[in-house]
Amino acid sequence: MRAKNAFRSALAVSALALIGTSVPGQAVAAADTTSHAAPAAAVVQADDLTFASQASKSARSIVSANPKAAARAATVCGAGYTQILTAKRLPNDSTRYATVYVYTDGSTTGPRIYDRPTCGVLHNETGSAQYMGIRLKDNYTDTPHDEDFGTFSTYAGPVRQKKGYCGEVYSYMKKGGRVVIDNVSSVGTCN
Repeated sequence: MRAKNAFRSALAVSALALIGTSVPGQAVAAADTTSHAAPAAAVVQADDLTFASQASKSARSIVSANPKAAARAATVCGAGYTQILTAKRLPNDSTRYATVYVYTDGSTTGPRIYDRPTCGVLHNETGSAQYMGIRLKDNYTDTPHDEDFGTFSTYAGPVRQKKGYCGEVYSYMKKGGRVVIDNVSSVGTCN
């Protein structure tokens, strides 16, 4: 666990140093206190990002306004996760504490539209460690949800689903003892 935290902190500091922070004046806070999974070492550049055809106009606008932040979140997901499905400022555009990103690597894991791997990250934009989390679920009832909750300075996640398209992403954050984000969003555009 300690090695994962050290790796996660080193990757976050490296990504922030390479790309810069998304919030002016944001300092890198102390190491995250918990870890979900170690991300791949490949750094995703803003030019590597593409939009899935189902990405909303709002997601396109958010990523276009800050492609470096979207690239940092994709770096956390690991190699290949460069196709954006979802990007949403939370709790809203005018009061932003975090941005949730969901990516796919463009592959399929089965014959249905649902059968696409997805990866989600909740990027903390408060400038300090907060209790926060992200949960990704697919469109199948028998698949366990993948989640990452804890006190994080930079992001919660990555969380993954092998057949995550048409699923849901849940985002949560407490700031100053008060819930400021409690949001469920769709992944993809399915009926």
